[in-house]
Amino acid sequence: MNVGLLHPGEMGAAVGSALASAGHSVLWASQRRSEATRARAAAFVDAGTVDGIVERCDVVFSVVPPHAAVEVAESLAGYEGVVVDANAVSPATALRLAGTLSRFVDGGIVGGPPAPRLYLSGEEAGRVAALFEGSPIETEIVASASAVKCAYAAWTKGTAALLLAIRDFAAAEGVSAPLAAEWARSQPQLAGRLAAAERSAEAKGWRWIGELEEIAAAFAAEGLPQGFHQAAADVYRGFTAARSDGRP
Repeated sequence: MNVGLLHPGEMGAAVGSALASAGHSVLWASQRRSEATRARAAAFVDAGTVDGIVERCDVVFSVVPPHAAVEVAESLAGYEGVVVDANAVSPATALRLAGTLSRFVDGGIVGGPPAPRLYLSGEEAGRVAALFEGSPIETEIVASASAVKCAYAAWTKGTAALLLAIRDFAAAEGVSAPLAAEWARSQPQLAGRLAAAERSAEAKGWRWIGELEEIAAAFAAEGLPQGFHQAAADVYRGFTAARSDGRP
């Protein structure tokens, strides 16, 4: 089957590679894409434009930063194939996207390349899951894929942001060394988790801002406190700004 991919970042390229390994032809659109994206998509078929993809594909995957998910869905309005939104958005945003598209599958990716897990929900979720048979990606059909992703990332990215904030507080108060010593005695796992949080934020923190804002909105929609994850978004926003300014 011809399967479209918008747009192959690191995770999108992993999804595309899995589909290709399952025997499908993966199409992408090089128009206005960076050289880095072109390099990641070298093994895929270049359809040139999004219009070129929708003309040739029965299924299109959207795997983009959360803040771009709505724009990408709107660019596919009128498309009669299946759109799989595999983005880190809230259930409410997923419902909004479903209202934009005639055939919609909600997707949530957990784990990293090359073999993440893909949660799927919607009437045609089974059809999408079948595309990955024989590939490295494991799929699971659930009631709400976006809710699974929100709940999972609420912990992983939320606690990482908390560690970054604690680090900055300790540094501001001049107690980084005694805190590190106390962690070594009573919480020995935290030094490694902080180092991992720093590495991840360095590489991907800019895209987690929108994801955590989506998580905050999802919590608020259920009458739960949204402040945890709105604050986490602010932590990554500050981290990203500091790196842009050359600060440590």
